[in-house]
Amino acid sequence: MFFVYIIESALDNSFYIGQTKDLIKRVKYHNEGLSKYTSKKIPWKLVYSEEFNTRTEAIKRERFLKNQKNRTFYKRLIQNWSGSSVG
Repeated sequence: MFFVYIIESALDNSFYIGQTKDLIKRVKYHNEGLSKYTSKKIPWKLVYSEEFNTRTEAIKRERFLKNQKNRTFYKRLIQNWSGSSVG
């Protein structure tokens, strides 16, 4: 399984969207400062995720979400998510 996720920075409430095979490990990676892009906005909290059967599907969804560039859209998506918080 593959995941598309949105994490939110507790520092400035910004969002980061990504995709991964191991969701828990990836959120930990962000919070350990191992990603250059997200290292300056630690700590991060998982606020949204979706599961896909293939990486191709996950990448397609990730690109769609990143292209929205709309905070209201992301907040609505997060608000309607029924997942549990990780990280």
